[in-house]
Amino acid sequence: MSTLVDSPGSSQITGAKPPARLSLRGLAEILEAQRTPPTLEQLYEWLENTEISREELKPYLGFKEGNYWRHRVCRNESVEMLVLCWRPGHRTPIHDHNGSHGAVLVYDGVLWESNFKFDEKSGLAYQEGREYRSGQVTGAGVPDIHQLGNPDVSGQNLITIHVYAPPLGVLKTYKVGSPEITLYTPDESTV
Repeated sequence: MSTLVDSPGSSQITGAKPPARLSLRGLAEILEAQRTPPTLEQLYEWLENTEISREELKPYLGFKEGNYWRHRVCRNESVEMLVLCWRPGHRTPIHDHNGSHGAVLVYDGVLWESNFKFDEKSGLAYQEGREYRSGQVTGAGVPDIHQLGNPDVSGQNLITIHVYAPPLGVLKTYKVGSPEITLYTPDESTV
């Protein structure tokens, strides 16, 4: 992720500016109204202007052992929103979004992000790492290879809100030091 975006200050959805603070329902309504994939800048703006209550999130909260849990809030052909719940030590595979861009709001906890660069001959190499805390937004343009996770040392659960445009499909996954690229489909049974 780690794509730095200057928020434009106004939305392009039917020429209207979103309300000052969006609830989860308000954000879902804006996303469901999209007929073309919104820009990464729009995703940032919407997530930066949310005020989501724990009560609104309750239907989408659930943690499991072994891996993070994905809970779908809404999806259409242009965009999708997910709530991800992570225990300490949970992380994604190293991946890109295979043509989608996305933004992530850290709702509660600490998110670690590792970014990588890929060379067809030498393979994948670590580039940098960043940490995000509650209320911060990060994003991924196209292309972007990264790994997200809740660090073991955080000692707390992590809740993140993800918006992807267009919706995620098959992702490309990578291994450090390898030029091999494999395909990965996120587990739809958990959404």
